[in-house]
Amino acid sequence: MNNLRTYREFIEDVLKTNKFAVLATDGDGQPHTSLIAITPLRSFRQLVFATYRNTLKYRNLKHNSKVALLIENRDAEMKYLQGSTVLTIIGHTEEIADAEYESAYKAHLKRHPEMESFMLSSDCALILVIAQSYQVVNGIDDIRWITAKDLDAI
Repeated sequence: MNNLRTYREFIEDVLKTNKFAVLATDGDGQPHTSLIAITPLRSFRQLVFATYRNTLKYRNLKHNSKVALLIENRDAEMKYLQGSTVLTIIGHTEEIADAEYESAYKAHLKRHPEMESFMLSSDCALILVIAQSYQVVNGIDDIRWITAKDLDAI
């Protein structure tokens, strides 16, 4: 991949074709990871996931909204890179506000219908991840950092 447009297309494809990511949070200096079901919103800049409020993940997010998401790109077409790639998204989170809740809920449920009873729980929260930068790894010596602002400018 040589240009930002290609990276943007690659990131969008990864988010469209991969339904799960590993979420890294921090609680009092102790890292914590969780496998989460993700749904991209508004192209590549935002993702939504659901979690119970009574979890370490949720408590960590309330104290420190900074997160990293790791997605191994096994499912996407390899029209951009040769072999398996890893996408890491660095960003921050916020609980989805009432005004946007219904549309985010519908989008996440459409992509993950098996989660309906989980998402209907009164203890379930929808969390928005707002991406700030991306790391694309295609081998030990092929690593590229790209900011969301750079991709927005395309």
